Amino acid sequence: MQVTHGSLGTSNQRHAITIGNFDGVHLGHQAMLAHVRQQANRLGVAACALTFEPHPREFFFAQSPAREGQTAPPARLMRLSQKLAALRAAGMDRVHIARFDRAFAALSPEAFIERVLVRGLGCAWLMVGRDFRFGAKRAGDLSTLQAAALQHHFEIDSMPDVLQNAARISSSRVRASLQAGDLSGAADLLGASYAVTARVIHGEKLGRTLGFATANLPLPQTPALTGIFVVQVLGVPGRAGPQPAVASVGLRPTVNALQRPLLEVHLLDYDGDLYGQRLTVRFLHRLRGEEKYVGLDALRAAIATDVLNARRYFANDNHG
Repeated sequence: MQVTHGSLGTSNQRHAITIGNFDGVHLGHQAMLAHVRQQANRLGVAACALTFEPHPREFFFAQSPAREGQTAPPARLMRLSQKLAALRAAGMDRVHIARFDRAFAALSPEAFIERVLVRGLGCAWLMVGRDFRFGAKRAGDLSTLQAAALQHHFEIDSMPDVLQNAARISSSRVRASLQAGDLSGAADLLGASYAVTARVIHGEKLGRTLGFATANLPLPQTPALTGIFVVQVLGVPGRAGPQPAVASVGLRPTVNALQRPLLEVHLLDYDGDLYGQRLTVRFLHRLRGEEKYVGLDALRAAIATDVLNARRYFANDNHG
């Protein structure tokens, strides 16, 4: 899969395109991407997903965080690298990452269509959601694109909502499920267990001091969930398949509280070196929320209980 960034010249290739943030690449996204792949095959062109970095809401919040009515951007469900891997798995030939900055935000709908879709990406076919808005002040909509399709000779389609339990599948619903600790509900929307992929970094060795060595995985953005979880870990050296573990996501409030959330993972039956390894952590079950304890002994006892409960979970549910 080709990944391109930033400004575009004149494309020498035609594409079937869909546009979105694709956060989580949930079942709704997957249905849209499958249709893009199908239409690309029909037309004999490449399948392309157009996405944005940063998320537009992140950009506007950074510009004026104190503005009245301005709400913080939503927690990201996945890193850019995970998103690209999911888009590749969905059959995209190309992903173009448009830099969402002041100049891009100021593009009129007409300029966006002409510069990005027609000239930059050689649009042969386009699919967007029925409520898609674009361009400066969100002035463009589906009817704008339908008129442009006639002018610039590309096909356009709109994606109907993909429903689960009579409600639209969305990234917001996935986040709400994760925040509520409903990991099975999130998995139903995603089509798989929620997962985070990151590279292990050196930490303060607090877990090892307590008798429970942990792999520390940094979270560059605010996580979509917090607490203590039963998880599976993929990518463990010398181990095939997912490995049972217990994980904490949060600020570690009892000792040396952190300024940014951290994912800490304790593998149940592994004592090797994980530094520098790229691990994928699948979240299966929420044990409890993050708590602040009085002293290390209380913290050690709580972790021991978490490990015991994780072992019981795997024994009872036979995961792995």
